[in-house]
Amino acid sequence: MIFWLYTEAEILIIDAKYESYPRQARLNNTHSAGGRSTENSYSNLPGTPITMADQPKFKLLPKIMNGGIAGIVGVTCVFPLDLVKTRLQNQQIGPNGERMYNSMLDCFKKTYRQEGYFGMYRGSGVNILLITPEKAIKLTANDLFRHHLTTKEGKLPILREMTAGGLAGLCQIVVTTPMELLKIQLQDAGRVAAQASGTSKSVPKISATSITLQLLREKGILGLYRGTTATMLRDVSFSVVYFPLFAHLNSLGPRKSDGSGEAVFWCSFLSGCAAGSLAALAVNPFDVVKTRLQLLSKGTNDTQYKGIADAILTILKVEGPRAFFKGGACRMIVIAPLFGIAQMVYYFGVGEAILGYKK
Repeated sequence: MIFWLYTEAEILIIDAKYESYPRQARLNNTHSAGGRSTENSYSNLPGTPITMADQPKFKLLPKIMNGGIAGIVGVTCVFPLDLVKTRLQNQQIGPNGERMYNSMLDCFKKTYRQEGYFGMYRGSGVNILLITPEKAIKLTANDLFRHHLTTKEGKLPILREMTAGGLAGLCQIVVTTPMELLKIQLQDAGRVAAQASGTSKSVPKISATSITLQLLREKGILGLYRGTTATMLRDVSFSVVYFPLFAHLNSLGPRKSDGSGEAVFWCSFLSGCAAGSLAALAVNPFDVVKTRLQLLSKGTNDTQYKGIADAILTILKVEGPRAFFKGGACRMIVIAPLFGIAQMVYYFGVGEAILGYKK
């Protein structure tokens, strides 16, 4: 993946002259993904040419650790909401208008009543396991691309911000696709079983291991990457919207008093919540298509789709435009705290503290 292409020797180091200049004068808190400076006030030194070597060193390993920790904390907090979102998106209205879940709250109640507290965390094991590399890739790649797309003048135009976000989203699908595929089967198993309970059809119990082995046995490693194109459409478009929006919102808040130039933790949290919820709603149609294409075990009245174009046309014809925003409110509620918590934890600097690096 992209990260192994960058060795510590290839990451640019800080010029000694930059280090000797007063720290506070170097801080310029605009257009930064984490409230950190992307414009070097150091460039104001008389007669000092601006070079890429004047930019702060990009420490890759602590950022990967921060991203992994942020993902684990975030997904643990919001997983029940994500389960409800998946079931609402996969639910299809019957010929007489009947539906299993009438609302987000109704889905919560029925799931809890039928499957208990731990049923709300069905599929969380594989998600927590794979969210570590997924969030590590997403957050670190965005910072890495922003670092390398910053101009010689120390600025990052909006198109470059969007490019950095899109490339980060593209990098993450190597982990996201199999993670989402397995998670969706486990999350939706309760809905499929409930639909089959009134019929003679039996639904076998499934686990992440059994699904993985079956896919590997029948289709090889590519079986785990079913719905890759739809996942790419969702994740790339989400990252193009999310990361620039987060950066600009985060740059508006107050800074920490330690002179680091970073935003205070609650500002990163609120910026992540706002940017995440808006980006989630914007790409919800892609998420609906992806979720349905990746569903292996269909319910009694569920439709089979031949691909992205067929799914879009069929959903539009049978269920109407509103179907593309099924689970939209729930997805916004999921993504808002997930990315708010993830961004806040990411910038706590746990990785730097563990490795003994200065932030």
